[in-house]
Amino acid sequence: MQPLRAASADPGFVPGLTGATDEPRDAVRDDVPDEASDEATELVGADADASDASEGEAEDQPEDEDGAAPADGPVFEAADRRGRIVADAEGVRLSYDDEACEFRWDELAAVESEKGRFGKRFTVTVHTPDRRWYPIDLLAPDRGRIAAWETELDAVLDAYFDDEAP
Repeated sequence: MQPLRAASADPGFVPGLTGATDEPRDAVRDDVPDEASDEATELVGADADASDASEGEAEDQPEDEDGAAPADGPVFEAADRRGRIVADAEGVRLSYDDEACEFRWDELAAVESEKGRFGKRFTVTVHTPDRRWYPIDLLAPDRGRIAAWETELDAVLDAYFDDEAP
């Protein structure tokens, strides 16, 4: 019996992202030339040096990377051992294991949340105007925490999400 090789198991099979390969994902990464990995190491080192230099400035006045002061509005943040959801004035950010995606508020068609009927599962699904959806499941420490997450997410959506049609 061969292992399942589909988009549900490997994002490389999603059309338009990357081409499908018959090789396992780890084998493909081993074929990367050493020059590319050296460049990546240099870029990471340069970013670390720049962040160390600006660290002292950031302590004096809090600003985000656009130079504007951070918003004082509501922020929703929920995480478990594998996934994380953050919704604030900038948009919605989802991460699961080593995969991550970001959506600005103007890129979203809908955001829905759902709690599991049994257990401690909390699901947030982000819908885009081009009929794609991105669900993420989190396991809450207890069922009471799910109710708090729903309340916090509703407050953020009420504050930032514009549900009027363009």
